Amino acid sequence: MIDDSILTIDEVAKYLRVSERTVYDWAQKGEIPSGKIGTVWRFKKSEIESWVNDRLSGNRYPPRSQEINPETIISADRIMFLNHRLKNDALMALADNLSKAPQIKNPQELKTEILKREELMTTAIGLGIAIPHVRLSSVTDLVVSVGISNVDIADFTALDDEPVRLLIMIAAAGNLHAYYLKTLSYFSTLLKNRELFHSLLAAKTQAEIYTLLTKH
Repeated sequence: MIDDSILTIDEVAKYLRVSERTVYDWAQKGEIPSGKIGTVWRFKKSEIESWVNDRLSGNRYPPRSQEINPETIISADRIMFLNHRLKNDALMALADNLSKAPQIKNPQELKTEILKREELMTTAIGLGIAIPHVRLSSVTDLVVSVGISNVDIADFTALDDEPVRLLIMIAAAGNLHAYYLKTLSYFSTLLKNRELFHSLLAAKTQAEIYTLLTKH
């Protein structure tokens, strides 16, 4: 059974036998799996244990450039057209699609955590866009699935109350924190381009969408 209890900086520092300042610095730099709830850092115990085991055994993820290259994280077969008016139905359809990626080792965990993340706070960023996202120890890299909705999804409760039509689902390995955040920022900025947004909604094929997202 995976222990998914949430730890504070103080608890992580005691567990690792380092100072709280060291844990804080690691979190700030994306060197330890962590996330912010409000303004405070929180840590999943299971991810911290996996992170420690990786370092003690010498197994680390390969170094990754911090530059975002969409061609390395988007593929045409992970682009789909959606016809769901309820957000949970759309999220599960997209999670099913993303689960086909070889980097996803536990599809059920992905679905469960995507819904938990959405319950915590909406991932709709406004302007018809939602970016559901999770980091999981069962994911071996960072992968993306793209959903173009043919109908309005109104129950995302976006801050601007606009229905969602475009979804980018991101799943990342637990210790790709900095790259994960940069990917979120990249897509958030890219998709706010109104010309690109409307071109994506008008596209008829996966190939068209892939080209728009990777060559824009």
